[in-house]
Amino acid sequence: MITLTLPYPISANRYWTQFVMAGRAMQGPSSEAKKYRKQVAQAALLACIGKPIEGRVRIDIKLYPQRPQDWLRRARKDPETWDDDVRCIDLDNANKVLLDCLKGVAIEDDRWVRELHSQRMEPDGEARVVVTITPLVVERAQASLVATMEKAVTAAAELNREWEPL
Repeated sequence: MITLTLPYPISANRYWTQFVMAGRAMQGPSSEAKKYRKQVAQAALLACIGKPIEGRVRIDIKLYPQRPQDWLRRARKDPETWDDDVRCIDLDNANKVLLDCLKGVAIEDDRWVRELHSQRMEPDGEARVVVTITPLVVERAQASLVATMEKAVTAAAELNREWEPL
């Protein structure tokens, strides 16, 4: 399991930029996205991640928005939901940006993400995101089920041959 505390992600709207190459409109990561990718790679290096986790993974994301200066006034006014109007990037946009930045750094590829859980946390100070990556063990129950089914199909085929009319 790997846990990384990363800088607050940039918006997916600012992550991609459009440009023209050889007369064709193209899309690629913006300079801001490249800078954020570099920060993620540095955090992975500091966490002693030598190579990305290969295969299936579960990813848990906890997104902490910046706590506003007037948070105490807001909390006194509405203790239950004071943080609902705190400025925060959408979870789905955060997921897209983070998975793209983790690819090749902490995980082999985002196609191996089998479980994804995201939470917007109550602001408690500096904006950040905490990402926990857990390798998933492939259970062999399905492999034994396939072998059993293959034996059953073979046995049924043998029975059918024995009972075919002459």
